[in-house]
Amino acid sequence: MLVLTFFKGVVVGLVIAIPVGPAGMLCVRRTVVEGAIFGLVSGIGAACADAFFGAIAGFGLTFIRDWLFTWRDMLGLGGGTFLLIVGVKGLLAPRPVKIAPIGHERLAAAFASTFALAITNPITILAFAAIFTQIGFDPASGTFSIMTLVLGVFSGSLAWWVSLCLAAPALRRVGMTWLPRFSGALLTASGIGLLGAAAARLAGLL
Repeated sequence: MLVLTFFKGVVVGLVIAIPVGPAGMLCVRRTVVEGAIFGLVSGIGAACADAFFGAIAGFGLTFIRDWLFTWRDMLGLGGGTFLLIVGVKGLLAPRPVKIAPIGHERLAAAFASTFALAITNPITILAFAAIFTQIGFDPASGTFSIMTLVLGVFSGSLAWWVSLCLAAPALRRVGMTWLPRFSGALLTASGIGLLGAAAARLAGLL
C-alpha cells in the first residue's frame, strides 16, 4: 500500500513540476550559463518547495497555508525583483557567454533562491489539495502514509528537474549564443508580471 502511495506522490510531483515556469527557466539558465551543478542544486530547491507544499496539503497545516496567503504579495514582490535582476543581467551579458556563476553565486544561494521563488505562489497548495483528492488520498491515513506521499512528490519533482538539467547541455551546444538572452528575456517578463500582479493586489485592483 505504501509503495502505491509513493508512486501516486511521484505522479503528483511530476504533474506539478512539468509546467516550465520561472523556476524551471531559472534552472535551465543556471545549467547552461553556470554549470550543471548549479542547475541541479536549483532543481533540488524547487523540488523541496513542491514537497513543502505537499506536506502542507497532506498534513492539513492550514496555519502555514494562511500565513503564506497573507504574505503572498510581499513574497511576490521579492520574487519578482529577483527574477527581474537575473533577467536583466542575462540580457546585458557580453557575448559569448562564459560558463561561470553569476556574480560569484554560491550553491547555497542557488538552492535558497529557487526554493524562495517557488514558494512565492501559495496557490500551488490548492493544486496539491485538489490533486490529492482526485487520486483518492485519505488525509486520515496516518502520518507515515502522508510522509510517504510527500517523499513521492519530492522524488517526482526532482526527477523532472534532473531531466531538465540533463537536457540543458544539448541546448548549450546548439544555442549558447541565443539561449542565455532568451532565458533572460523570459525571466525579465516573468519578474515584471509577478511584480505587477503583487502590486495590483496590494492596490486593491485584483
